[in-house]
Amino acid sequence: MASGDSFSITTPIFYVNDAPHIGHAYTEVAADVLARWNRQSGRDTWSLTGTDEHGQKILRTAVANGVTPKEWADKLVAEAWVPLLQTIDIANDDFIRTTEQRHESVVQAFLQKLYDAGLIYDGEYEGYYCVGCEEYKQQSDLVDGTGEFAGQLVCPIHGRPVEVLKEKNYFFRMSQFQQRLLDLYEAQPDFIQPDSVRNEIVSFVRRGLDDLSISRQSFDWGVRVPWDDSHVVYVWFDALLNYISALGYDPEAADGLFERFWPSNHIVGKDIARFHAVIWPAMLMAAELPVPRRVFAHGWLLVGGEKMSKSKLTGIAPAQITDVFGSDAFRYYFLRAISFGQDGSFSWEDLSARYQAELANGFGNLASRVIAMTAKYCDGVVPESGPVTEAELAVQATVRDALRDASAAMERFAIHEAIAAVWRIVEHLNGYLTEQEPWKVAKDEAQADRLRTILSTALEGLRALAVLLSPVLPKAAQKLWTALGVEGALGALGEQSIPTAAQWGQLPAGTRTVALEPLFPRIEQEPVA
Repeated sequence: MASGDSFSITTPIFYVNDAPHIGHAYTEVAADVLARWNRQSGRDTWSLTGTDEHGQKILRTAVANGVTPKEWADKLVAEAWVPLLQTIDIANDDFIRTTEQRHESVVQAFLQKLYDAGLIYDGEYEGYYCVGCEEYKQQSDLVDGTGEFAGQLVCPIHGRPVEVLKEKNYFFRMSQFQQRLLDLYEAQPDFIQPDSVRNEIVSFVRRGLDDLSISRQSFDWGVRVPWDDSHVVYVWFDALLNYISALGYDPEAADGLFERFWPSNHIVGKDIARFHAVIWPAMLMAAELPVPRRVFAHGWLLVGGEKMSKSKLTGIAPAQITDVFGSDAFRYYFLRAISFGQDGSFSWEDLSARYQAELANGFGNLASRVIAMTAKYCDGVVPESGPVTEAELAVQATVRDALRDASAAMERFAIHEAIAAVWRIVEHLNGYLTEQEPWKVAKDEAQADRLRTILSTALEGLRALAVLLSPVLPKAAQKLWTALGVEGALGALGEQSIPTAAQWGQLPAGTRTVALEPLFPRIEQEPVA
């Protein structure tokens, strides 16, 4: 199994019934920032994303568009889901599709293993089924419809009526794992995070678990049950296995990537936390495999007070934001403005205000004026520092504390706290320059040593910022890194991992800086809502 020096993280695999909106992109960026941070911290790191392409919802969408399910999936993956990764600058290591043979073969082998162990049986099931969730619902999970759906039971997540289905299914003996799950939650308190979701899951499992219907006969778009090809595997049972099929899991000889990176950390939306924190670990326990390292359920993105939804016309395409503000601003905004793990509201006004105040005026202006003053007063060469004062020692302390606090926050997946910790350096350096007034000091030749100390301190602070902000602002951080004259690519620090590269005093005097293009240019057009 994975060593303590490795780190693997996954997003959910996303349904291809429609193009992605910023809610999907939010999940992608969060996982990517955590992967980049750990990779640059010197840990053996692997990140996975992908698409979920089976199930009734995909079949119906494809039929409605006059194509086969596979043709629909191929089109959406090629034209929407893979391009999304470039739009928001995701550096994933793998992209899994549930229609790939490498995945389907694992699903069948895993299912056969549980069947042979007596953990699967056949029976009949009748219940309320939400096609949007691809899940049977208890009546207590549903709400009374209003308006056009008055008199019907409605899924509160998708806002549409459920269907009553009755069919012969195969069932997984999930109820046998209730106590083992409760023992897991007790022994590993951070297995489910945040605590609000953990408490909900623990309460749900304590009320008692039913066995899980894991096959369907009413449609044929899915992985065939290996011992009965008249059934296809329930889409969630199929989809959850992507996390190990992508690692090349083989029940007869697990090695390679699986041994190197499993168990993984899962980043999911809170509406699918039960699947990942109840069904998935029960499946793994049944197969005598380690459970995930952590399931972190983030909140919803709200627009106008409602959960992001294409059907309600609140779905915003990521490119609507990146085409105006750029991918770095997208990444920064959603992970700084929203406490990771809680719901958060999006507005164009807040995005625009933060872009201008925090990115353009705060960080971008700081970087540009320090590089410009170095060119003007030191011919573009990093100066040798003169004697330091309490002011310089305070800057060094801020960098040291920011590294400590950001590292601790990233370990907890508190990405918003980590960014806030690093941003203290931005604020301190801006205040430091305002107080020290190097543009005035430069007019007095007797204070030449003092000028060199001020600029040396500011440049070293920028170098630390480039390291610490690289996982969040990869494009801007690399531009700053290049302008500072540091050799090598920032995302491949080698021995210079974040904990060492962010420490003070590593920008050698004599290093030649180069002109810095604006990190966050002035917005010349208004975004289109």
